[in-house]
Amino acid sequence: MPPQALIQNWCTPMGVHHWAQAKDINPTLVRVFQSMRATDPSARAGAPFYASRDDLLQRVRLSEWEQLIGFLVDGLRQTVVLANQTAWPEAKPGLQIALRGIWFQISNQGSHHDIHTHGNCSWSGVYCVQVDAPDPREAHGAFGTTNGITRFYGPHFNQLGGAHMDFGNAYLQSAHLDVAPVPGQLVVFPAWLPHQALPYQGEADRIIVSFNASVHAASGSDQLHAYDRV
Repeated sequence: MPPQALIQNWCTPMGVHHWAQAKDINPTLVRVFQSMRATDPSARAGAPFYASRDDLLQRVRLSEWEQLIGFLVDGLRQTVVLANQTAWPEAKPGLQIALRGIWFQISNQGSHHDIHTHGNCSWSGVYCVQVDAPDPREAHGAFGTTNGITRFYGPHFNQLGGAHMDFGNAYLQSAHLDVAPVPGQLVVFPAWLPHQALPYQGEADRIIVSFNASVHAASGSDQLHAYDRV
């Protein structure tokens, strides 16, 4: 190793993808999700927040839905390949991607989803179906630009509470990343990454689709048979 080298370890890969067909297909998805909510006997009428069960792959039979699934899987595949390009010991001939759960959420009236992570999977994603346009969304008197955003917390976030902060570790002080909701936008992220949906209020409901996924080699073992080295 060169004596003056800087080693940047343990970055957090995320992917952002935009669906060209969103404007044509999202309105149909909105109607489907609203109908599913209205016919769910467990849903509370007028409640500001609703989350479906995570079995939408088995429950929804619609060509528009199948197109969305194709976009989600393709975006996940692209992100996984880029994130692992230096970690896989050799080029993989193909991947098996299993959606372990997929569901939708509808929120409004200041509802939010507190900080959490996802288990039993390696990757997760959130796709925005509907939300207010940027200008009216960000003009909210109390929430402002954070109205309805998704906030991701870096791996070092928990260390900042008792850490000594000075000019030397300024690189640690950007401990979170805010991602604005944009219809047609997919954000793919590691399932262990803490995140939350901040409070949202708007004319249109904030509707998102979330999923968990595991990724495996197309054939053979997932074991890398690699070792740490510098």
